[in-house]
Amino acid sequence: MLLPLITFLPLMGMIGVLIIPGHRHKVIRAFTVLVTAVEFLLTIWLLLAFDRTGIKYDPNNVKTWFDTKTAISYQWIEGLHINFSMGVDGISVILIFLTGLLSFLAVFSAFTINKQVKGFFALYLLLMTGMMGVFVSLDFFLFYVFWEIMLLPMYFLIGIWGGPRREYAAIKFFIYTLVGSVLILIVVLAYYFQAAKQGYPQFAFNIPELIRLQPFGHFRDAAGHIDKLQLMLFFGLFIGFAIKVPIFPFHTWLPDAHVEAPTPISVILAGVLLKMGGYGFLRINWPLLPEVAHYLAYFMAALALVNIIYGALCAMAQSDFKKLVAYSSVSHMGYVLLGIAVLNTEGVNGAVFQMFTHGTSSAMMFLLVGVLYERAHHREIARFGGIALRMPVYFALAMVGFFAALGLPGMSGFVSEVMVFLGGFKGQTMITALATIGVVFTAGYILWAIQRVFLGKLKPEYENYPDCNKWELISLVPLAIASILFGVLPGLAIGVFTSSTELFVNFINSFPK
Repeated sequence: MLLPLITFLPLMGMIGVLIIPGHRHKVIRAFTVLVTAVEFLLTIWLLLAFDRTGIKYDPNNVKTWFDTKTAISYQWIEGLHINFSMGVDGISVILIFLTGLLSFLAVFSAFTINKQVKGFFALYLLLMTGMMGVFVSLDFFLFYVFWEIMLLPMYFLIGIWGGPRREYAAIKFFIYTLVGSVLILIVVLAYYFQAAKQGYPQFAFNIPELIRLQPFGHFRDAAGHIDKLQLMLFFGLFIGFAIKVPIFPFHTWLPDAHVEAPTPISVILAGVLLKMGGYGFLRINWPLLPEVAHYLAYFMAALALVNIIYGALCAMAQSDFKKLVAYSSVSHMGYVLLGIAVLNTEGVNGAVFQMFTHGTSSAMMFLLVGVLYERAHHREIARFGGIALRMPVYFALAMVGFFAALGLPGMSGFVSEVMVFLGGFKGQTMITALATIGVVFTAGYILWAIQRVFLGKLKPEYENYPDCNKWELISLVPLAIASILFGVLPGLAIGVFTSSTELFVNFINSFPK
């Protein structure tokens, strides 16, 4: 029962928070830290217990695609063949670990929240349940339920505890995400009716079985063009997941949400929620419609190129420190789509590792911006300068976070980007060659930000700023260690999911291009 425990422990924690009297702020914070700490320990347990050698590609036995030791399945709604099915492979395990890590560390940055503390931490724990549920669900209906659960707490966490334009940002996030959810729901229903039509309604919501059985067939006309219905199904899923990533042109909600969200929510948004879109590509979108994935490979790679270049240029143009980091996420998530689009082992391994490394580096960058905002109460890059002289510990941690995002050799971001490029040059040589320009632009906006914020003469208004306190160090130091550790020893993470990515590539490439 490890997977249900990981999923529903935060929900039980939310109930505990609601029971605690609202004025007991310290108790609420301490209890939330305890719940997230136990949750993180459970994700470590899952990581250690996961049998990566048991993941094998068998076209006729979907059970070998997932860890059989932890998988469970119970009948939920009998008449509709909806089951409470949970299971993990290497891709979901590494993302569950990332979610547990960031959820625990982000709590400490929430200690500055003084308005409606009880409501904030209750919604925070509910959000954790939704995130964990997405990564463990093997039933389409259950997946959709958890996907929607995330929407409500995130809306309120931005709309109540956010910045001056919080209502606008929250509504924009809600509308974008809801549109994507509706498109996903339409595809879910299409597969439900098609499975019943093909004579196996018992598998109507079973994601692995739907992938194996391919209920819509492999339709191509004489000219080799994909059936229009399959194209519509693919783009229904793609847009729904692309909004979360986000992929251009569905990205415009992200900068507003990041800028207005409180620091811990920006950490979760960048570190985990964006990864759910990439996870949706790998778990559902590409495997359900593999021939369409081959057909659109060049288009997807070109879209990834736009994300990489456009996001980097937008980041370079920002005057708001937090908005710069937000647009950097748009750029870095483009590497994820590029790695998936090339459909080879190196590229997909790089995409998954990029999701993990970007989760740690982007979370660290948002925490760093939050530390500075708590002291300056503004994020205007031009108004800073010389911060390194007054806050040396903060500056040292900032260099680790920013250089990890830049992709400096020895840092985790370097390995993931190189893996994507290795796969990209095999699959989409010209587009990948153009995508390398994004590395130069990334170096440009990060080095320019470092120069303007941290270097130069210290301005008088910052002379009395204290360095990092203990809570800030608790949040930042583990991420700094992770950025270096997984840069020096990337196999610690890659070894977890490589068998699953090989399975993904073998399955997709078993279909005609």
